[in-house]
Amino acid sequence: MTPKQAKAFRRKLLAWYRKHRRDLPWRAMNGRPVNPYHVLLSEAMLQQTQVATVVPYFHRFVEAFPTVQTLAEADEQQVLTLWQGLGYYRRARNLHAAAKAVIADHGGHVPAAVNDLLKLPGVGRYTAGAIASIAHGTKAAVVDGNVERVFARLMLIEKPINTPATKKMVWSIAEELVPKSSPGDYNQALMELGATICTPKPPKCFVCPVREHCRAVQETNPERLPIKLAKKKPKEVTHLVIAANRNGKYLFEQRPSEGLWSNMWQLPTWEEPPPEVITSIQNSESSRRVTTRGVSNDTVKVSRPPRGNAAAASAVLIEWFQSRFGLRLEQPTPTTDFTHQTTHRTIRFVALTASVKSGRLRLKTGVWRKLNQFEDLPMSNPQRQTMQHIRVQADSP
Repeated sequence: MTPKQAKAFRRKLLAWYRKHRRDLPWRAMNGRPVNPYHVLLSEAMLQQTQVATVVPYFHRFVEAFPTVQTLAEADEQQVLTLWQGLGYYRRARNLHAAAKAVIADHGGHVPAAVNDLLKLPGVGRYTAGAIASIAHGTKAAVVDGNVERVFARLMLIEKPINTPATKKMVWSIAEELVPKSSPGDYNQALMELGATICTPKPPKCFVCPVREHCRAVQETNPERLPIKLAKKKPKEVTHLVIAANRNGKYLFEQRPSEGLWSNMWQLPTWEEPPPEVITSIQNSESSRRVTTRGVSNDTVKVSRPPRGNAAAASAVLIEWFQSRFGLRLEQPTPTTDFTHQTTHRTIRFVALTASVKSGRLRLKTGVWRKLNQFEDLPMSNPQRQTMQHIRVQADSP
């Protein structure tokens, strides 16, 4: 764009935004001042998550942790419990660590400089630009998925948007166009445009405030942009979940401090057991297969597991469980079988129930909870889904 065109583009975009922007609880509108802590909190939650999903979690967090100080002083398990269901739990741990860093290194004030923000745990280039511009009016650019889509159409970028070279080009465009005056409103306007008007399919070009500046509208079909290279197929893995019951209480273990769902709780889970165990442990009954919400849409399918040597498979499972927890199980029975999609994995959850026959729980390997007494344990969505099936089974006559 020429300087004159860029000025006109920003003017129209800001005018549209100030008239049509959504009233979101972390925004400075309707008499609310900018709260940098609220901006930090919302940006952490909005990564890879839709606004409608984030709003109730934001309210819940602000009620529990009204200031960055209270968040910094909170127990990590409390933070994870409030976050559960929102997914991508590393964000919660990074947010908690960032709050501690704000207290320790910045006197309790969320930094205004991009370089200082980049030093906070979990804060990358986009998040730093968003917090700096929205919370403090710092001239800083932002590029997220919505902004990439807007610029791909606006500038008719026909190279794959998810390559390093194209991403670098988009960031260069964003930095060139961000204004010195009201950079926060401008950045939010760009993201709002992508979220509500310049949507993937179909874009609402007929009501776009910057339609006349869009090369895709003038020269091609905007819906075909941005172009993306195909992503690598997610790895398929299996988690064998055992609901071990002793006198009406179920055993829960805490996951390691690193990796997927770190520090969260789960029913005892054998990750990547021998394939023959999974194949053989299934009986001839149909089992319902569903896909839970990860980064893809929900789908439902039904399949019939193959027959196999269930007794042999159960013996292997029972031996594994005893070596890990010191408890001997009765014959386990299938409870549910479903898949959960994450960004990099398609995880098949095969859940079984079994009563504890004998033994004593090894020290520091788990805790016992009744079906109505495990809500204090932060758990991932698929683990909670498994518990729902256990509850239904327990309530059945």
